[in-house]
Amino acid sequence: MLPKLVLTDIDGVWTDGGMFYDQQGNELKKFNTSDSAGVLFLRKLGIPVGIITGEDTKIVQRRSEKLKMDYLYQGISDKLGVAKGICEELGISLEEVAYIGDDIGDIKLLHEVGLSCAPANASYYIRKRVDIVTKKSGGEGAFREFVETIISKEMDLEELVHSL
Repeated sequence: MLPKLVLTDIDGVWTDGGMFYDQQGNELKKFNTSDSAGVLFLRKLGIPVGIITGEDTKIVQRRSEKLKMDYLYQGISDKLGVAKGICEELGISLEEVAYIGDDIGDIKLLHEVGLSCAPANASYYIRKRVDIVTKKSGGEGAFREFVETIISKEMDLEELVHSL
C-alpha cells in the first residue's frame, strides 16, 4: 500500500551532510537534483511530501519553494511531534507515513512511522532500525531511490514515468 504522506529530513538525506562556508560567512549546501524526481512522482500520485529538519536556513526554504513541497518545518527538535500534527491535519495515522532520515534526531520518528528508511551512509545504529536502507548515500539521490522503491512495490514505475 502506498503511504498517504512522505516526510524527509534534509541534511544527510538530500545532501551529503556537508556544510560549506565562504569568506563572507555564507552557508552553502549541495543538493542532488535527481531527488526532485521523487517529489514529482509523489505529486503525480497525489501523495503530499514534506521536510522536517533540525536546521533552519534560507537554502532549504528556497529548495522547498522551488519543488513546491507541501510541508516545510525547520529548526525542529521534536520531529515526531511535528509529524503527528501533520497526520492530525490530514486525518491519517503515523502508520500511513513513510519517512527517511539519517541521524539521532530522526530515531523516534523512524520508529513510529509505517515505513522507515535511511541512506546507505547513515550510522549503523540508524540503518539497523529502519525498514529500507537505500543503496545510495545522502546527497547522491537517496530520497529519489526511497520514493522509487515505495512506488515499485505497488505499481509499475515505468507506467508512472510514461504518464508524466
